Amino acid sequence: MGVSIEIVFETHSLTEDNETGVATGWHPGRLSAAGRDAAASLGRRRRDDRLVAVFTSDLGRATETATIAFERSPLPVLADWRLRECDYGDLNGAPVGVVHGRRAMYLEQPYPNGESWRQAAARVRRFLDDLPLRWAGSRVLVIGHVATRWGLDCSLNGAQLSDLVTTDFTWQEGWEYRSD
Repeated sequence: MGVSIEIVFETHSLTEDNETGVATGWHPGRLSAAGRDAAASLGRRRRDDRLVAVFTSDLGRATETATIAFERSPLPVLADWRLRECDYGDLNGAPVGVVHGRRAMYLEQPYPNGESWRQAAARVRRFLDDLPLRWAGSRVLVIGHVATRWGLDCSLNGAQLSDLVTTDFTWQEGWEYRSD
């Protein structure tokens, strides 16, 4: 039995696309003014949280969140492509209603020229499989997207992806997980 890892998950901060109803997908995205303020708040909120590292999706909106939140911190900030949002393929950058209105269709079947939600969750699982190699017994922060959180929920809490794709996302100040 391995040593557990405490994982705190936070979504990237509010983006210009979020504010205009665009599903960014694998496009980089850019934080809005409110998002930049929220990223600074994230850093203050997590400053004394016993974290030893920050992992972030490599998409622009997530790395921008991490950069603002931890700009004066000694914590290592490590970008990992496996923490990306689901690749909506031809629908990256489409209106939210178009992308998320048909989300359940893409549970197993990839979006046209993209990936399925199952494939996105599997990416997160591979990230989790590698985490103990260096970070066993630690508390880390992961900054990502809906697909990142769902991958954590499935891998660490036994949630069913088929249930998650039919649920609307509700923001909160972090989710806590334990990887054993």
